[in-house]
Amino acid sequence: MVAPINWGLGHATRCIPLIKKLEEKGFIPIIASDGAALELLKKEFPHLEAFELPSYNITYTSRGSLLKWKLLLDSPYILKNIKKEKKATRVLVEKLNLHGIISDSRFGVRYKHLPNIFITHQLNVLSGNTTFLSSKLHQRYIRKYDECWIPDSPGKPNLSGFLGHSKMRTNSVKYMGIISRFNKETVPQKYDYMVLLSGPEPQRSLLEEILFRELQKSAQKILFVRGVVSDEQPKMAAPNMVIKNYLFGKELEQALNSSEVVIARSGYTTLMDLAKLEKKAFFIPTPGQFEQEYLAERMRKLGFAPSCRQEDFDLEKLEKVGDFTGLKDPGFICDYSRLFSLFQSK
Repeated sequence: MVAPINWGLGHATRCIPLIKKLEEKGFIPIIASDGAALELLKKEFPHLEAFELPSYNITYTSRGSLLKWKLLLDSPYILKNIKKEKKATRVLVEKLNLHGIISDSRFGVRYKHLPNIFITHQLNVLSGNTTFLSSKLHQRYIRKYDECWIPDSPGKPNLSGFLGHSKMRTNSVKYMGIISRFNKETVPQKYDYMVLLSGPEPQRSLLEEILFRELQKSAQKILFVRGVVSDEQPKMAAPNMVIKNYLFGKELEQALNSSEVVIARSGYTTLMDLAKLEKKAFFIPTPGQFEQEYLAERMRKLGFAPSCRQEDFDLEKLEKVGDFTGLKDPGFICDYSRLFSLFQSK
């Protein structure tokens, strides 16, 4: 069972190549999640069984500075949901005769009599002046699993930096290399900019408003992907933009390959996708999300991509993109047969 958390679409999308690898190696994946993450995976894998798990219902604040405190206040609800997840997982294990569990950031998705894998790019969790505490708590939960798989390179160069590399290394930590559902293709460039939105509300909508207001002033050709899994026609319209609620699979891969510059959140899955495609980018981290702020600043310092705060974005900021190289894949290649051996040995 592969079970990503429904926190934006990044966790679900990075499970797509993993699910494909499992199928290639002769396993039968079963999908479990909730909300938009579950809907996305059902669209990508209509032939696989899919089940709904209890929802964390994580939302952001409209003021980024309050996000940490909102998550702290929500923690009793989150802990309650983890218990619900454990119960739902037990039911699915017994119903489906599962042979292993892969949880992407869902702390309640585990079962003591099976091999349990936890996927994260954060051995260290940034939370401002409480980073030491949040990291220790996260590592404590990770230890409940048989192995922790990290989608990054084990040494240097790497993409996640401090987040995915801890001094407290153990044999249970395995590195997967950069995982992406996309492949780089040399195709004609159709769009000057591609907007790729994602993430929980209300911040997704707030950034959408800012980007639409600024980019409709541009004369450049723009593909605007809103990151909303809905079949309703978008109400936005501008002569220089093609606007889509969402794109999936090969259509999204082609759109990214045919765009000169991608404007997006600095979520880790987005970074992996753009590194695999070797794209130029401009990042706008989610306000109050320390991880995205760290990754955006890391990309700037490495000379890969510029960024700015959400409230500071304007059209002129995009002129900085030409001064940066674009993202690159660190180049570590994962042996998936070895990685999946835990399931076979059990």
